[in-house]
Amino acid sequence: MSFTNAPVTRTLVVGLVGASIAASLLDIKHYFYISIGTHILRYHQLWRVLAYQLCYLNSSEVLFGAMALYNMRTIEQRWGSRKYASFILVTALFTSIVPPLILTAFLRPLSFGVLDFLPAGPTPIIFAILAQYHAMIPHMYKYKVALAMGPPTGQDSAALTFSDKSTKYMMAGQLAVSQFPGSLLGAVVGWFVGYAWRNEALPGILTRWRVPGWVVGMRGQKTNAEFENMRRRLESEGASTGTASGIQQQQAGPTEGSNRRRTMGQQLIDEVRGAF
Repeated sequence: MSFTNAPVTRTLVVGLVGASIAASLLDIKHYFYISIGTHILRYHQLWRVLAYQLCYLNSSEVLFGAMALYNMRTIEQRWGSRKYASFILVTALFTSIVPPLILTAFLRPLSFGVLDFLPAGPTPIIFAILAQYHAMIPHMYKYKVALAMGPPTGQDSAALTFSDKSTKYMMAGQLAVSQFPGSLLGAVVGWFVGYAWRNEALPGILTRWRVPGWVVGMRGQKTNAEFENMRRRLESEGASTGTASGIQQQQAGPTEGSNRRRTMGQQLIDEVRGAF
């Protein structure tokens, strides 16, 4: 239960919590939500479409958002950090533009200005990740919760069936309805963007694009791999050199071995004999 092999998820969780706390402490919460009539149509503050997903504005959403991101870290562990970071950035691009556009062009005119608010928070991004989690991760077990008091009477007894993934869906569902209907719009858009990525319905250049390796620390991993390969090569060369030296010693073994086995006196006598 850690962020092992999930540096992007760790960055998202820490960034979400840190940005939410900073927005509260600095009293700048009013910069992170969108009122279409006021901010977009009247004052043309288009930069808000890039800022509204940076943080949540209340503690319960921060808690559920951080837990949802952490519980879906298995997506990064399966994909790898580089692909996961690329998916997050492409998803953030679409979820920054599409919900405000739908609200401005369709929902606000059809509701006569009633639907005008888009809440702060990365709920669309979380639901895009949830779409991948739903498609990729199988459930491990299922369980039932009885709806009636008393012992069960058989297979047809009234009960709700859940799985080990249900708690993840419940946390995300809490985010989807926390500031209804704006939060639900973001959740639906994020879900469809996630499935569009998975089914390659988005432009191919976006689904194939990857962030540079150094963004997720792959440069250091490559350097470590190069040092490891060098170490193995040196060890293999050392082993081959040692084998060759052993063969040479075996070939010169009888003469040198006999010289090492003779005593000092025998060697002196041989030298005297050689002089005469």
